[in-house]
Amino acid sequence: MKNSNVLHAAMTSLLAIGAASVAMSVSAEEAKQEQCAGVIKAGKNDCATSTNACHGHVLTDSHPEAWIYLPAGTCDRIEGAHVVQVVDPTPKGKKS
Repeated sequence: MKNSNVLHAAMTSLLAIGAASVAMSVSAEEAKQEQCAGVIKAGKNDCATSTNACHGHVLTDSHPEAWIYLPAGTCDRIEGAHVVQVVDPTPKGKKS
């Protein structure tokens, strides 16, 4: 009975380590991205703007608030694009 408890503890520890490493790699990947606005095609934005509450709902091309995630450093190389830092993009009054 004691061997099964040790085995259970070992398996639990391995699963916890694996989950932590996955979470760390996602955070590192997110840190390598930026929010790029101003050059997005209609309906292709990644998140809300002040005029809509959901991704994919911008109605005009090159909307100045519509953004997508791009690898860091890419947005500065696109003519007409600009980097934005949106913390909570949900329009006021539309939060659930």
